Amino acid sequence: MKKTLLNIARVLVGILFIFSGLIKANDPLGLSYKMQEFFDVWHMPALNHFSLVFSVVMIIFEIVAGVAVLLGWRMQVFGWLLLVLILFFSFLTGYAVISGNIRECGCFGDCIPLQAMDSFIKDLILLLLILFLFAHRKIIHPIFSGNTSILVLAFSLILSFSIQWYTLQYLPVIDCLPYKAGTNIAEKMQPPAGSVPDSTVIDFVYEKNNKRVDYTADKLPADFDSSYKFIKRYDKLIRKGNAEAAIKDFSLVTESGHDSTLEILDRPGYKLILFSRNLPETNPSWNKSFSVLYAMSRSKNIPVYFVTGNRGEADAFLGANDISREVPVFTCDVTAIKTAARADPTLYLLKKGTILNKWSNAEFESAFPTLNELARQISVPGNQP
Repeated sequence: MKKTLLNIARVLVGILFIFSGLIKANDPLGLSYKMQEFFDVWHMPALNHFSLVFSVVMIIFEIVAGVAVLLGWRMQVFGWLLLVLILFFSFLTGYAVISGNIRECGCFGDCIPLQAMDSFIKDLILLLLILFLFAHRKIIHPIFSGNTSILVLAFSLILSFSIQWYTLQYLPVIDCLPYKAGTNIAEKMQPPAGSVPDSTVIDFVYEKNNKRVDYTADKLPADFDSSYKFIKRYDKLIRKGNAEAAIKDFSLVTESGHDSTLEILDRPGYKLILFSRNLPETNPSWNKSFSVLYAMSRSKNIPVYFVTGNRGEADAFLGANDISREVPVFTCDVTAIKTAARADPTLYLLKKGTILNKWSNAEFESAFPTLNELARQISVPGNQP
């Protein structure tokens, strides 16, 4: 009976760790941004520079530990690793629940978003299973020989690193972000159809006899008069709704401060938008490919826009390429750019406000056939860009 329970616990823990690690490996930058949320809340911004390294290492540990527990290999060692990992995860999710500062913990990335409480409950269940395995780790034996187990673990380590390297270079394999192909940005900026907004009431704060008192508009005291000194008013949340837009804080702001978001998204035809948080080089490795794309788009009157979190660097890049007067530059919230552009920079092809395709800077050349096809379509009489 005990052996059966141990095998069931091993399979559940192993599969959950591998599944969780693979989902995170699909978007290691997403996990690093989630880490930065914790670091900012803890007033430890210096660690933000190492968040991606922490993310990659944690994902590798998670996948390898999951494979090891399935194999039953060296549970004396991996039992401790599993215990440390689940205690760490439980601390993070527990902190998120208690503090209320972080709503989602990123346990399964953006593909399966879990609220903090759901993540905490999941971690508590895993903690119980791992404690059971840890207590009996000495009687868990490997299902394969030592060399075979080592080969499988080595393969899982290489695979987990390779997936992360690929997704960091070429964008997530499975796009679970709100800016995936086929999305109309303007529509996703609106609350979902049929959603319920937050229910709030207005509270008024007054002072009377050196004491502060709160009243809602429909429950003012019977003796309310000029002796009550108004202090402030605020909205009190009564019931949380679900009217949150999928795309938040997306705006295209000109140098003069004008919000051109809807103007650009509603403009008919094709357009290219280059999203970049910053441009540290005036002649980066992808510059040649971008120059070809720019020439192709310009020959068919397809507008190109830059969206950045750092206007100065964007202006310097465009100036160095002698196109500063021809490419409009818009600033946008950095968090929105991080979501839209997992690789920095990322090029989007839109038709009106709908995303047709996107490419990381490492694959700009892959956009050549698409733009060539667009050029042929636009060349047909009656078709407009």
